[in-house]
Amino acid sequence: MVAVSPTGPAPGRVGRGPAIGPAMRAGFDRAASENGRVDAPVFMIPLWADLTAVGLGGIQGALFASGFRGQRRLDLLGVAIIGIVMGMGGGIIRDMLLDQPLSTLQSNWYLVTATAAALLGMLLAAPLRRLNGIIVGLDAIVIGMFGAFGTSKALALGLPLIPAVFVGVCSAVGGGILRDVFMGLPVAIMHVGSLYAVAAAAGCLVLAVSNAFGVPLVGAAIAGIIVTAVIRVLAVVFDLSLPEQRMLYRRKVAAETGALPIVKP
Repeated sequence: MVAVSPTGPAPGRVGRGPAIGPAMRAGFDRAASENGRVDAPVFMIPLWADLTAVGLGGIQGALFASGFRGQRRLDLLGVAIIGIVMGMGGGIIRDMLLDQPLSTLQSNWYLVTATAAALLGMLLAAPLRRLNGIIVGLDAIVIGMFGAFGTSKALALGLPLIPAVFVGVCSAVGGGILRDVFMGLPVAIMHVGSLYAVAAAAGCLVLAVSNAFGVPLVGAAIAGIIVTAVIRVLAVVFDLSLPEQRMLYRRKVAAETGALPIVKP
C-alpha cells in the first residue's frame, strides 16, 4: 500500500518502519537536495489506490448531501463541495498529522476524481437512495480504505503502533467530521449511533498488529479494510452501538444505592 525506504525511517523519525521486499523497493522516490545528494525518502500511497478511496468518498458524500430537504437542502455546488470534502478530507487530515506534503495537492487527479465522483453521486442519488445497502457498503469501504492508508503510511514513516492506529482512525473519520462541520450538523461520531470510529479502530489495529508480527504491509492493509467494513456493516444491520453515557451513570448509581434510579429523558 505504501512505498517505503529500504534504509529505514526518515531522519528525525523515531521507531522502525515495516520490512519490505524487492517489489515494494521499486515504488519509492527520494527527495534530492540542491547539491544532488539524496536525503530523505518520500513515502507514497499508490495513486490508483488513493484515487479509488477519494472517488468512493466523493460519491458517498454527494449521496449524503443530496438527501436533505427543507432549509438544509443544498444546490448543485453545495452537493459537489460536500462530495469533494468527503473524498479528500481523510487524506488531508492524514498528511497533516504526519507532517507530510498534502498528497491531494500533488496531482491534478485528486480534485478531478473527487469532483467527478461527486457529480456521479448526484446523478445516481435517486436510484441509489432506494438501495440503502449500496450506501452502507460504500461507507464501510471508504472508512476501511482511509483507515488502512493512514495506518500504513504512519507505520512506513516509523511511528509506533498506537500512534499509527490513531492516525488511521483520524483519516477514516476525518472526511465525515468535515462534512458535518461544513453542513452545520452535530458531529456524528460524537453521538450515539452505529459503530463508526470503533470499526475503523478495529481495522487499523488489525493492520498494525499483523504487520508487527511479520505480515507484509499490503496483506495487513487488506485484512484491516475487511475487518473495518465487516464491523461497520454488521453494526448498521443489527443496530449495534456503544453504551450511552447516561446508561453507565444509571448502573453506577444503582450499584451504589441498591436501587434502580428513575431518570427522566
